[in-house]
Amino acid sequence: LASMRTPTAMIVGLVLCPCGLLLTLTGTLAPKWRQVSRVPDQPMDVVWEQGIWDICRERQSTHDRLCGQADELGYFEQVPVRVAQGLMPSSLVLALVGLVVAALGVRCWQPEPRHLVAGVAGLVLLLSGLLSLVPSSWYTQELWALPAAPGSTLSVGYSLVLSYLGSCLEILGGLALALSFHHCCKE
Repeated sequence: LASMRTPTAMIVGLVLCPCGLLLTLTGTLAPKWRQVSRVPDQPMDVVWEQGIWDICRERQSTHDRLCGQADELGYFEQVPVRVAQGLMPSSLVLALVGLVVAALGVRCWQPEPRHLVAGVAGLVLLLSGLLSLVPSSWYTQELWALPAAPGSTLSVGYSLVLSYLGSCLEILGGLALALSFHHCCKE
């Protein structure tokens, strides 16, 4: 009866990876990787929110928000933004593939888990987490170097934080699933 249990590492991987996928998806789609405030020649309560796909202008006193703003400073042409535009969706697709493979390896309809398949899924999910961690880290490193109006205040947006957290959860979940290789080696 003890062999009928799903190993704890697999359960941890199957909990962390979907959570990481949701956080990474939110971080990828939401336009708030960087927040630009106190822009000269603008009202004090205007905040520009820059993501990897869109730029939004919000007036905080009235909560009027207008997205699809023109990129006058060449923000979207910057290498860290372009890399994030390529790697973040790639990471999401790879995470979905990894979760499908994990579902096939972690028991599902089988009486015993398929440790080799679960381990491969762990490696795929680990790679997915790394693919989203690279642009998040690079963007953070270059946050203050990306173009902004002179004299404005820059800060990290919640989308960048969510991308980091999602990446870390996918990496941890992938490592947990990759521990399934240990069981294959014992057999």
